Formats: sequence, C-alpha cells, structure tokens
Amino acid sequence: MPYRTRLFIDFWNFSLNWNGRVKKDTNQGCDWLKLPGAILARSQLLLAPLGDPTPLQLEETLVYASVESGKDSKLIGWLDNFLDRQASFRVIRRERQSRPFSVHCRECGQETSVCPSCGKGLRRAVEKGIDTAIVTDLLTLAWQDAFDVAVLLSSDADFIPAVQRIQERGLKIINASWAQHGHELKRACWASFDLDQIAPQIVRPAT
Repeated sequence: MPYRTRLFIDFWNFSLNWNGRVKKDTNQGCDWLKLPGAILARSQLLLAPLGDPTPLQLEETLVYASVESGKDSKLIGWLDNFLDRQASFRVIRRERQSRPFSVHCRECGQETSVCPSCGKGLRRAVEKGIDTAIVTDLLTLAWQDAFDVAVLLSSDADFIPAVQRIQERGLKIINASWAQHGHELKRACWASFDLDQIAPQIVRPAT
C-alpha cells in the first residue's frame, strides 16, 4: 500500500523566500501546479537509502494564506478562483487584522503613533490564525488517520511541539524549507530537504 501523503504549505513563508531567492535573480515566478509533484518526488528520494520502495500517494495539498481585504484583492481572486480549483489543492484563508502601532526613535528616545507627514495614526496588518490553522489541521488529520506522511513547507519552529506529538504516533513528517532556514524544525522532523533543490523544476517562465 502506498503512503498516503498530505502537503501543508505556509503560503507567505514559501512565497517571500521564493521572491527573495529565485525571482529577484531570474524574474521567474513559481508554477504552483508543478509544486506538489516536485515535492512528492523529492520526498520519495528520502526513502531510497532506507530500502523502502513504498510510493508516496498525494491525497491533498493544503495552502494556508493570510490576506488583507482591499489591498490583496488580486491575490484573493487567484487563491479562490484559480488555485483552490486545481486538483488536490485546498486553500485556507485568514484575514489579517489592521492594528495601530508606534515607532520608537533610538536617537531621541521618543515614541510616535502618528505619521509626521500626514498626521494619521500608524497602522499595520497583523497575520492572524495561520500557524494555528496549520497546527490544528496537522493534529486533526493525524488523529483521523488521514495520512501516513505529511510534508510541511515552513521554517517556523513554533510547529515543533505538534510535529513531535504526531511523530509519537508513528507518522512521518518531512520538512521542506529553504537552505539556511528553519534548522530547529528540520531537526525535529523525520526527514527534511531544501526547497532550493527543486526550485529549477517549478519555475514559471517570465512573461
């Protein structure tokens, strides 16, 4: 029997690193439709040294993204009307909340919460609920016996307790993150590989 495999993708963790590592040099975006297959193939190679010929069978590709209404309307349209409709993909969106904040000046020691040019209050969008959604789904699906292998695309050490708990059940979690990132999470997972290794396979030609 194949290993039932689910992919858990932290959209912004993946996309911001892609833009900073690949797109800035080549102007090539990511072909998201090629991403699941490339991840599965690279994960399969991790079994070879163990003499395990069991194939990985993709069950679902879960993509977790935070968005800001109005500002991210184009992204929301792409996530909802394109990516979520592709085979294996399921998009989980969370709204970012805009909150006031202040800036501390190291020179004078003063703090300000208004823009010195226009006088309006400073605000920033705070990501809300993405890590919680990933952890909840990892644990829920593990306890529902919905996968044998999970591939987690993130470098966030906050996932380590959930990873450890799931692996105590005999399930395998593979971490896929960028080189020089997420060392603690990589060590906690059953196995890991760098996304840099598959980047050339999933580039979308510049238009």
